[in-house]
Amino acid sequence: MSSPALQTAPSFRITWMLPTYGIGLFYGCPQIQRLSHYFLSRAIAECKRILYLDGANGFDPLLLARLARRRKRPPSEFNRQIRMARAFTCFQLTELLVRAPRLLQSFPADAAILTAMPELYFDEDVREPDAISSFNQGLRALQELAGRLPVAVFSDPFSFTTPRRKFFERITACATQVCKFAVREDNTLAVNDERSAPRTPLLEES
Repeated sequence: MSSPALQTAPSFRITWMLPTYGIGLFYGCPQIQRLSHYFLSRAIAECKRILYLDGANGFDPLLLARLARRRKRPPSEFNRQIRMARAFTCFQLTELLVRAPRLLQSFPADAAILTAMPELYFDEDVREPDAISSFNQGLRALQELAGRLPVAVFSDPFSFTTPRRKFFERITACATQVCKFAVREDNTLAVNDERSAPRTPLLEES
């Protein structure tokens, strides 16, 4: 499926803004991990340093380079403002979240992006008690990280059929901002701002 075009309402447009504090949760469509690059591009263009914790194995340097050129910026400049760490299992993602404060000592980021939480914890090869324990530890670490800098979580939990989707409800309860994306039949994006954090609009008047 091609990348979705933007759905523009008569008086609003998508601004691709990361939260300014707390946890911003963006979810709703299978392309959500790819859409994180548009938020990343805007933040870097605003001279912000971003810690990108990639649990979806979806970080795309070619897409980011294309977005940099659209903004008439050299891709190398974008790359200098990102520290990316990748996790392939729920245990690795939890460890990344726990280690994030140490990463910030050498890379003082202005915001963080986290992908595939809680999807990595849905792995059926991981026993239920172990998944619950790892998720609880990861969620605590996420909340602690969000106390230091804003964190944007990009999630696609509804592509899975699992009783562990309750993990997503717990992340939602912690979020200061919740926004749902959907792809329409004509391949355009629709956006529903379900919970807005003050001073952090996802939609702004055009």
